[in-house]
Amino acid sequence: MKLLKQLCIILGICLAGEGIAWILPISFPSSVISMFLMLLLLIAGILKLEHIKEVSEYLVQNMAFFFIPAGVAIIEKYELVQGKILVLLLISFLTLILTFLAAAFTVQGVIRLQERRKGK
Repeated sequence: MKLLKQLCIILGICLAGEGIAWILPISFPSSVISMFLMLLLLIAGILKLEHIKEVSEYLVQNMAFFFIPAGVAIIEKYELVQGKILVLLLISFLTLILTFLAAAFTVQGVIRLQERRKGK
């Protein structure tokens, strides 16, 4: 029952993100809105980590499973990307490097901020 409650909380937040995305006058991914909404709820203390911990850990551990439909869709539509594979690989590689750099600089910045706060 506890796991079902946690899953309902996460799905409710996702549903709220879908609703917000539907209301917005611009196109914006509902998944990003949902993650931001969950972050705000966690920061505000309205939602505690214990309320979603087990289901969240399970979903993260099985994340690869959720990429299977996207992979199958790419294979089904292979003729659309057939002549553009090198360009797609180049874009994927460049965005991978940019993501790593952004994460590294963010971690370094957070560590520096934490060190400054400890020094005060």
